[in-house]
Order: sequence, then C-alpha cells, then structure tokens
Amino acid sequence: MEKTLTKKLGLKEGISFVVGMVIGSGVFFKATTVFKSSNNVTTGILAWILGGIITICAGLTIAEIASAMPKTGGLFVYLKELYGEKIGFLFGWVQVTISSPGTVAACAIILIDQLSSLLPIGHTYIKIFAVTLIFCLAFVNIFASKAVGKMQILVTIGKLIPLLLIIGFALLKNNSLRSVATASTVHTTVSGFGSALLATLWAYDGWIGVATLAGEIDNPRKNVPRAILIGLSIVILVYVLFNFALSRVLPFEMLIASEKVAEDAATVLFGDIASTFIALGILVSVFGALNGEYMAGSRVPYAMAENNLFPFKDKLTKVYGKDVIPIYSLIVSSTMGIMYIVTGSFEMLTELVIFSLWIFFLLGIFGVFILRNKRPDLQGTYKVPFYPIVPLIGLIGGGFVLVNTLITSPTNAITGVIITLLGLPVYFIVKRKEKVVKIKNKILF
Repeated sequence: MEKTLTKKLGLKEGISFVVGMVIGSGVFFKATTVFKSSNNVTTGILAWILGGIITICAGLTIAEIASAMPKTGGLFVYLKELYGEKIGFLFGWVQVTISSPGTVAACAIILIDQLSSLLPIGHTYIKIFAVTLIFCLAFVNIFASKAVGKMQILVTIGKLIPLLLIIGFALLKNNSLRSVATASTVHTTVSGFGSALLATLWAYDGWIGVATLAGEIDNPRKNVPRAILIGLSIVILVYVLFNFALSRVLPFEMLIASEKVAEDAATVLFGDIASTFIALGILVSVFGALNGEYMAGSRVPYAMAENNLFPFKDKLTKVYGKDVIPIYSLIVSSTMGIMYIVTGSFEMLTELVIFSLWIFFLLGIFGVFILRNKRPDLQGTYKVPFYPIVPLIGLIGGGFVLVNTLITSPTNAITGVIITLLGLPVYFIVKRKEKVVKIKNKILF
C-alpha cells in the first residue's frame, strides 16, 4: 500500500503554526521601515492596524474555501479547483520558486545576522552560516518531522516572551518615556503609507501555511479555519501593542534609524544585560517562523506533483520514514532557499515575496464568490462572517498594495511578474510530457 501524509497535527499545532509563522522577523525588523515610511507614529500604528484588518479579512475569507477543500497544498489546491489548472500551477510555481524559498532565505539571513550580535560571526560569514542552517533544518525535518510539530508549540510560546515583556514594561512606564506621537507630525504621503502597509503585510505573512498543511491536520474542515482565526487575532493584538510600546520607549529619530529596534527598546527598559535575553527571544521567534515556513513550503512541490503539475512527479510524490516525509520535496525547497540566500538580501526578498503572493491572495479571496455561486457541491462547515463586506475589504486592501508597489518598487514588482510568467513554459512542457505518456500507455495497452 502506498504511503500518504498522516494526520499528525491538531488544533493547538495549527494555531502555533499560524502564530509561529507570522510572528517571526517582520515585527522586529519591519517596525523601523513602517515608521520611516509613515513619517510619524500615529500613521505608523494605523498602518499596522490596517495591515492586520486586511490580513484577517483575507484569512477569514480563504478559511471558508479551506473548510470546503481541506487538502494538502492549500491555496494551490483552491485556485486549481476554482480557476483551473493553469492558475493553480502558476501559484504553485510562485510558491516553489519565490514565496517559500524567499521567506526561508530572508528568515535564515536575519536569524544569523541577529546571532552575530551575540557571537563573533563576521558579516562575510553570515550567508555561509545561513546556508548551514538550512541544511540542519532539512536534516531535522527529514528525521524528526513529528517532533517538529510539537517543537513549534514551544517555540511559539518562547517567541511571545520578549514581545510581552517589552509591551508590559513599556505600557507600565510613566510619561518620562513620552509618546513620540506628539514629537513627530510630519505629513505622510499616499505612497509612503502604501510602503508602510506593504511592510506590515510582510510581518503578517505566513498564515496561509496552515492551510498548506491541511492534509496533515486532524479534522481540517474545522481546525484550519479555527487556527487561522485564533492565530491571526493573537498576532494582530500583539503587533499593535508592541509597536505602540516601541513608540513610548524610543525617540522618533531612533525609531526610524535603528537596525535592531526591539533590542534598543529592551536596553532602555531593562539595561544591557537584560537586552541580551530579549535578543535570544528574538532568535527563537525568527527560528519559529523559519521552521514553520520551511515545513509548509516543502509540501507545495509534493501537492503539485500529486496533481501531475510538476516535473519529476514520481520522485516528488514519494514519502519516507515512520513520520511519512516528502523528502524530495524538502530537497527542492532547501535548494531554492540556498539559492536565494546566496543571491538575495532581506529587504529585496521580502518585497518580492509579498507582491507575488498578493496577486494570488486576491484571486483566492475572490474565489469565495465563485465557491458560493458556482460550486454548491463544495461546501464546508465554516462561512466567512459579514459576507460580502469582509471579502471586499481584503480585495480593496490587497489591490491598493499591489498598485502602490508597482509605483514605488517597479523593479521588484516586474521581477515578480516575470518569474510568475516563466512558469507558463514549464506548465506546457509538463502537460505535453503527460500527454505523450498517456498516448504511449494507450498504444501499449
């Protein structure tokens, strides 16, 4: 009997994957970008709130589709079912070539860079250590996948500690740590706010990963929507409070110039020694996001191969070990991640990932209208609340981000589009090969 992926994850693991994959490097290293683009704290906090609203509207909407189609592959499966094979393939192509390896690479780079502040790691060796980290992560996921799910719960709890400490102590401080909202009144431009919003969406990215793991989650029709809703609600609350706390601790000039804003805030609040423990907490946070994204992203080549939509499908669909691991799919994800580490940078990778992803997120959000009106045969146990207002908010917010990125970062936007369209020749090659195989089989039998 052929092995398939097993149901080894529950609701707790699902929530931990949402929180663990979303709360990673973004909240610590995008805060400066958000406030700098916004030009003042009030607008910066507004960008975090609006980014959270857009994300949770998208999450609540796509959760309805996840409930109707609880399969490994997540959005790839939904788009394939609702829009056709070609659109589904292009999203899977973006996931395999840009999104998942780009996110893994960005997290690995920032994790080692953060570690270099605690250990004597020269800047020259950051990428070497980041590549080594990917190899180690591959080894753990291949030989201890079940333990990885349990570890994600512990890592998620651990990563919340530095955030909650900074939030708690900053909010308890008196006005001697004055809010910089009164110290900065520079006017914010529309493009600046758009750039700030894009940065928050990177920090909120990752929630779709739990849908990608649906085939390994127990009772996915209920647990996937619940994990998305509960997980994103926790994240939005933590993010908004954390950034408000930063604004109470650091002068605006430092807030927009700091390379490690959380550590600087911790130094003000607790002193140099305690800030080291905060730095360790940040390392745990970034590792949690890296681990979750790596595990979820490696399932996309597997899901595409299962649908006969990826080269070397015979290899990619093979699973091994008692934990049933798609080992070749992991190898593909690892190789792509290493390529991005060698060639990319954190800021470039994050902008490229978010623009490419939101093209398909918008299609996914709009898919709920198709699901309800044209696919009554596909109905789950969960319905998006306040329909159609919630999906429309997600569509309008995501559309604004795409247009603004085209204006402010045209190179990254166009690069993302080009890489996406490069998937079309691959698609036609795969389909042509499949057609040839069918003809040969027909002749033989």
